[in-house]
Amino acid sequence: MKKTIKALKFPIVFLLIALSFIACDKEFSVIESGVLGKGNANFLTDSMEVPITAYNKKLNTLQINNLSSNLLGFFDDPEFGQTTASIVTQVTPTSFNPTFGVDPVIDSVVLSIPYFSKIIGSNTDGNTYSIKDSLYGDADAGIKLSIYHNNYFLRSFNPNSTNSPQNYFSNGGNNGVGPTDNSAFTENNTINFDDHKGILLQNITFKPSAEAIKTSIGEGSDKVTVLSVPALRTFLDDTEDTKNFWKTTFIDIEGRPELSNPSNFYDYFRGLYLKAEAIGGKGNMILLDINSTNANITIHYSKGEENSRTQDVYTLNFRGGNKVNTFINNYTTTFTDGNPNLGDETLYLKGAEGSMAVVDLFGNEDVDDDKIPDALEDFIDEFRIPDPDDESGYLKDNTTGNFVLKKLINEAQLIIYEDQSLTISSQDEDYHKYDRIYAYDITNNSIIADYEADLTENTQSPFSSRIFHLGQRDTDKKYKIRLTQHLNNILLRGSTNTKIGLVLSTNVNYINNAEILNSDDDVTAIPAAAILSPRGTILHGSAGSVVPAEKRMKLQVFFTDPEGN
Repeated sequence: MKKTIKALKFPIVFLLIALSFIACDKEFSVIESGVLGKGNANFLTDSMEVPITAYNKKLNTLQINNLSSNLLGFFDDPEFGQTTASIVTQVTPTSFNPTFGVDPVIDSVVLSIPYFSKIIGSNTDGNTYSIKDSLYGDADAGIKLSIYHNNYFLRSFNPNSTNSPQNYFSNGGNNGVGPTDNSAFTENNTINFDDHKGILLQNITFKPSAEAIKTSIGEGSDKVTVLSVPALRTFLDDTEDTKNFWKTTFIDIEGRPELSNPSNFYDYFRGLYLKAEAIGGKGNMILLDINSTNANITIHYSKGEENSRTQDVYTLNFRGGNKVNTFINNYTTTFTDGNPNLGDETLYLKGAEGSMAVVDLFGNEDVDDDKIPDALEDFIDEFRIPDPDDESGYLKDNTTGNFVLKKLINEAQLIIYEDQSLTISSQDEDYHKYDRIYAYDITNNSIIADYEADLTENTQSPFSSRIFHLGQRDTDKKYKIRLTQHLNNILLRGSTNTKIGLVLSTNVNYINNAEILNSDDDVTAIPAAAILSPRGTILHGSAGSVVPAEKRMKLQVFFTDPEGN
């Protein structure tokens, strides 16, 4: 049997010292095991490097509807180029069959969509906020934001498939539409939302601000100022045409079926189209919390007889309706599918609609070549105890049914380095500081066992969440993805060796998937969080003589040998 790396053996005193350092670094774990020891045998720590093949996977036609949040704006990634994100969305009334009263007159129509922010302090006015976690690009740069009434019906169900939802897919390359048009694919059609624009409701230069929103309520001595979280907030009634639009669209049809239930309403009022464009080739992008309870359109109106008029509101929420986050890409890097047999020297992780990496643990076992050893088989032989009487060829525990192991895996680390030679943004030490690499099971489109076993979940700060499995980027520009439990399941339970997908994520707590339209290979979906992470990074792959051996992606396994072999 062929081993893939030379074993390193330490006297016990050095082992204890090493373990103390590892424990301090939160990098050592002991997991469930069926190790068979022999009396008072010495326990020696060894390590081995397991063969892997890592290659690029180009991403396009990604599911872009009903994401947990939405990107809006323009972002110029220093490594990969430009992405512009716009939104087409339905809205839902807070109540149906409204009664607007006697002689209703619209006073104002206000759009408000919060972006993600966190409280960093307070002053005499109230809380102060930071939006840096949801802002991409130059905070002082603005975008051109045009808000239209949308005339395209976003249906909920796929007419070609019984009880299946209708999904919409990205067309970032603008195939079949104009270079500045926002579009999407379905299974059978290309939708150009610019062909379905209704009345222009607002045209502004939008700059995301961390300032709290101040709203005045009441009049005279009863007037108070209410503070709310930072948001995209603008009026949609600043012309006679737009004010008349809201009146004729809602106020004037009181009592009609269009306002009686969700189905009728969605077909009647098909929502908004928020179109973002760069200004002079510059701008920024913000992540909107569009599913927030505070994301809405509020129609303020007065009603009643001349001497006894009162004020009221009719509110349309963004929660519940369908939403499509479109992308227009103008990349300087051409993404291509990599070499699944030999792997790639350089790996590109790019969000929105870009690229990911696929890691084939133990190399490509599907290659029919006698010169390529079966690394998985060798790995299993290294850890399991043979049993010629069992049909599997290995000894099993009669109680659990698990395979009995002769060696214990203490830790398995997928070690990944950034490619500093190709990273323009490496000149800024903080640019990639908060990047997280998310790993997932490609075969089952699910989290990896180590994710589930990681108890460091942090719902308040995704950057500090799941840090044991999905390690944070360190000062050496290195990542460690721990796959200890994943390998343990293969050895103990005979679990299938699945390929691992790597994407860039700004929220490792968000584990929903986004489908890929008509995928013809192993990758049929990706974590939706990758779509909402417009930035990218460049990594060293597993192949090539140009990459120094110590910088190549590798799977390193640390184990204990009870027999000291």
